[in-house]
Amino acid sequence: MGNLGNSLKKFMQNKNTVTIIGVVLAIVVLYVAYNMRVKSAINPINVPYALEQIGPATQITADKIGIKQIPPSMLDGADVITNQGAVIDKYSREDTIIPKGSLFYNATVVEKEQLRSNIILEYPKGYVLYNLAVDNNSTYGNSVYPGNYVDIYLKATHKVVEGSTVTDGDNKMMLGRFISNIKVLAVKDASGAAVFSNLDEARTPSMIIFAVPEEYYILLKKAEYLKTYDSTLILVPTNESLKDNPGELESSEQLKNWINEVTYWDESMS
Repeated sequence: MGNLGNSLKKFMQNKNTVTIIGVVLAIVVLYVAYNMRVKSAINPINVPYALEQIGPATQITADKIGIKQIPPSMLDGADVITNQGAVIDKYSREDTIIPKGSLFYNATVVEKEQLRSNIILEYPKGYVLYNLAVDNNSTYGNSVYPGNYVDIYLKATHKVVEGSTVTDGDNKMMLGRFISNIKVLAVKDASGAAVFSNLDEARTPSMIIFAVPEEYYILLKKAEYLKTYDSTLILVPTNESLKDNPGELESSEQLKNWINEVTYWDESMS
């Protein structure tokens, strides 16, 4: 055993032997790495594709998605989505049609919140969309999000209208809760882009969009146009968003009656 150990030691101390072993190991490593790279390039991977043509701003449900095998080398630099989970229940861009058989690309698949028209998917039948102008101050430092609930307060100068039942003093400031429990559908900037669709970009809120029955829409518009009464609609967030069963939409009868007294609505136009 001693002689064998000495012989092995001498063999390993021979420079030529070490060089040969190093070259052989390098060749083995290169061969293994090359084979792994070739296999990774030619071994097909599962990639989702469109089973049917998908129109603009359309939800991509699971029944619209198939799986095909494609060599990874064909996808180099193509920005293709290879994970089916990254496609299911997302939306096609509003300016895009995804052809039948096409792969899905990051540039053509977006979240619902990124669609400028996503609000049309949200509000109940029979309701009307209302767009309330806001800014950073009126949204409490851009703290009002889609899905939040808000109340709308009305501030106006209370004036006596000739022939009306309003008998309170002239030119007194009036402030009260006008409409309660309104669900915010969208917060947009001046260009119409969703403020919170990309948190890496600082966007300034310009409008809050919600839906109300037509009666409430008319009341809000009347209040908005009461410039002679110096009227202002004030947004106030509530904690309804935290409740399992948020309160019902309701309005102040007192303010409703006052608005109707000082405005006119042609029923034949409705």
